Amino acid sequence: MKTGKDRENRKPQFSTDRLQKTIRARMRPLISGADTRAEYKRILGHLEFDSSAAFLKVIACLAVAVMIAFLPAYPGLSEAGRWTLGIISFCGFLWMTEAIPAFAVALLGIGLQIMILGAPGGVLLPEEDKKGWEIFVEPWASSSMWLFFGGFILAKAASRTGLDRGIAEKLLLLAGTRPERVLLVAMGTTFVFSMFLSNTATAAMMIAILAPMLANCGSGTAGKALIIGVAFAANLGGMGTIIGTPPNAIASGLLNDVYPVDFLRWMLFGLPPAALLVTGLWLFLSRKVKSADFHLDALTPGELEIVNSDRPVRWQRWTVLVVFVSTVALWLSGSWHQIPTAVVSFVPIVVLSTTGVIRGAEIRSLDWDILILLAGGLSLGVGVSQSGLAEWFAAQLGSLSIAPWAIAMVFCLLTLVLSNFMSNTAAANILIPIGIASGMSASGSSEAAAFAIPMALSASAAMCLPISTPPNAIAYATGKIRSKDFLLPGAAVGLIGFPLSSLWCRLLLSWTG
Repeated sequence: MKTGKDRENRKPQFSTDRLQKTIRARMRPLISGADTRAEYKRILGHLEFDSSAAFLKVIACLAVAVMIAFLPAYPGLSEAGRWTLGIISFCGFLWMTEAIPAFAVALLGIGLQIMILGAPGGVLLPEEDKKGWEIFVEPWASSSMWLFFGGFILAKAASRTGLDRGIAEKLLLLAGTRPERVLLVAMGTTFVFSMFLSNTATAAMMIAILAPMLANCGSGTAGKALIIGVAFAANLGGMGTIIGTPPNAIASGLLNDVYPVDFLRWMLFGLPPAALLVTGLWLFLSRKVKSADFHLDALTPGELEIVNSDRPVRWQRWTVLVVFVSTVALWLSGSWHQIPTAVVSFVPIVVLSTTGVIRGAEIRSLDWDILILLAGGLSLGVGVSQSGLAEWFAAQLGSLSIAPWAIAMVFCLLTLVLSNFMSNTAAANILIPIGIASGMSASGSSEAAAFAIPMALSASAAMCLPISTPPNAIAYATGKIRSKDFLLPGAAVGLIGFPLSSLWCRLLLSWTG
């Protein structure tokens, strides 16, 4: 017969197990293919798909795009520029309204450009140019795509072998029981992992590992601070590297011909503002966990075993660790050995696939929708550039006699606002090509970088709503966070982040030339 004391001792373990199961059940669909904001809303119970509503949205988006492209006079804009404006407006409104999945919009954009702009004798190409349409599909094999693909392979290998969970668990075991220290370790680990791995998977993994602590926090301030800290650290970590988030790869890819940015150079641009933002966020949240009245039990190996029960083959984990460290080292030392960043990406692609760490199942489960969305954005950038739309738009901005830094700030703020309500990748696809053209018309290649890189960083600083980013959606799915809990810290990060990123990039460009 069990005593009351026995039952009391068993109660926390039961609540921990239940919380872990609840978190995993709610987050599983978020990690396994939710590729649009509409899907996040549907999973969280706020939206049901209606095909008739989707059809009406598509028709409305098409009608508005046609009016924008062909009703105004637009002096000096070519016919190809008008059609390109119509295509990018149509895609932009589809991304905003989420009438169809985001990756489908990217494919539609590529198809429309091939059909309208790439047709021989059409609005862009002469009759004798039979292969001009290929410029719109060449981004699929670009260096940015291979770089991101290599990052996906590394992330999938770390997840399959449990390397990421193992490192995170060991770090959290060392954190002890002081709330602010646990928060620091959790946010720091999430931040660093999100620089190289999927921020969605990183946030899900960290929240699942922290489930024993969250069970003791109840629904109080401390638990909310811990969950929000992890979600926001995952968002901000993506700013630090080219492979951290798709907007970074879009900016880098579009800048490739005017101001090449390698792996280390991007870290110099993105990591300092991201580190300052996450440090400030930790200082803000640590005050909440210090003042909270709750008992925080240290994580134990037994509790962590529940999360990490699938133990991989040891040699595979060591293989992933060696490949991971070697790849990152080669990325960071590119200026010395002169091996292109995208070429280095073939190290994990080749080694991990030929050794059997990455199998067919892992290849099929990669986030191909993200790669398609990235390719679509780069393809739209080609259309905006080749049709003359970018130059025309830049000329209109130049006639306003506004300082380039002020125009760049406006682009960054617009990117931030749009990214709170639509995919930050989609927002980057729409705005960064125009931003680069505006920078080129103002002061040349360095000014183009001063536009594009802060815009990409601003896209990652958008996190005011549960659906602003996948990590936010995962945090909301725990059931411990309400929508209003994101608003104040998210607004503070965004409003500080976009001018901070812009000023830092300009300062660094003035130093390096």
